[in-house]
Formats: sequence, structure tokens, C-alpha cells
Amino acid sequence: MLAATPIYAGLLALLFVGLSFRVIGGRVKNKVSVGDGDDKDMIKRMRVQANFAEYAPLGIILLAMAEFQGMPIWLVHVFGLMLLVGRCMHAYGLGSTPQVLVSRRWGMMLTFGMIAITALANIGHAIL
Repeated sequence: MLAATPIYAGLLALLFVGLSFRVIGGRVKNKVSVGDGDDKDMIKRMRVQANFAEYAPLGIILLAMAEFQGMPIWLVHVFGLMLLVGRCMHAYGLGSTPQVLVSRRWGMMLTFGMIAITALANIGHAIL
């Protein structure tokens, strides 16, 4: 049974809903039904949401597999927080005008770090 992963999956899902509402708000504001309407703000909103959708699911899957394989719960929480904070920081940094590059960079580092470490942990546990 998973104890920690559902917390992070739920919080990340709520963040995705928030990012989706930003896209919807941009569509209403700019009267764009499909696509980006060649509007830079709309493009940015869509990219923030899409970037989240590209990385968060893989992180959640890796976190769940690590928890299933018996990773200590405190480490599951550490990696879950890395993914959550990383995705929040990246969305804030990329979505701001002008971009907050330090937030975007830290968000990328936390996200990539979490994905790389949990991937290696899962591979190592499966092999050994």
C-alpha cells in the first residue's frame, strides 16, 4: 500500500488544475479557442502547463515505484517534496514576466535531481 505518494500525486494534480485554469483564463482574456493566437502571454501559459505535464507524471511514477519497492518513508517524502517544490518553483519562474530565472533553475535542478535519483534507486533495487 502506498502511504506517501498519493499525497504528492494529489498536490501535483491540484497544481496542474491551477496551471490549467491559467491557460483557460488566457484563452478567455485573449479570445483564443484553439492554439495560442500568436499571443506571447498565451504561449507562456501553455508552455508552463505543458512543461509540468511533461515532467510531473514521470516523477510520480518513479516515486510510487520506489515506495512500492520499500524505500524508507522519510526518503519518499524527501523525493516527493523535491518534485513538488521543483515543479512549483519552475512554474513560478517560467510563468512570471519577466522570468524569475533563479526559481526556474532551482525548479529544474530539483525536478531533474528527483527523477535521476529515484530512477537510479529503482534500477538498483530491481537489479540487486
